[in-house]
Amino acid sequence: MENETESIFAKIIRGDIPCYKIYEDDNTLAFLDIHPVSSGHTLVVSKTEAPYVWDLNPMDYQNLMESVKKIADRLKEVLNPDYISEMVVGYDVKHAHVHLIPFSSPLDLQRLFDTHKPETNDEELTQLADRLKF
Repeated sequence: MENETESIFAKIIRGDIPCYKIYEDDNTLAFLDIHPVSSGHTLVVSKTEAPYVWDLNPMDYQNLMESVKKIADRLKEVLNPDYISEMVVGYDVKHAHVHLIPFSSPLDLQRLFDTHKPETNDEELTQLADRLKF
């Protein structure tokens, strides 16, 4: 019987739900957000189940942050944004993760959240994921 309290990220990590994966190692998984606030909006998820980033043990936290840096560097290399926001939100999905959001100016970042776009299409996300994979 499926655990009804497990997060959607646990199901994605296990492969029960598809994602637009751009990076995976033994400890983390990074994939495009299907409700992006900008092109390249990526979620970096710990494979260790913990409700919040701060609940991770020191090694799992370090592994997550090392992947966050690696993904941010890749976003800069491929998309060439002026900035990348790193956000630990915590309320959206109770599974330790970090949002990486490319943007051009502080005003743009505010506008991005004010005009949060609905889910993008499969072709757009597939093409972007292919560009960002490594």
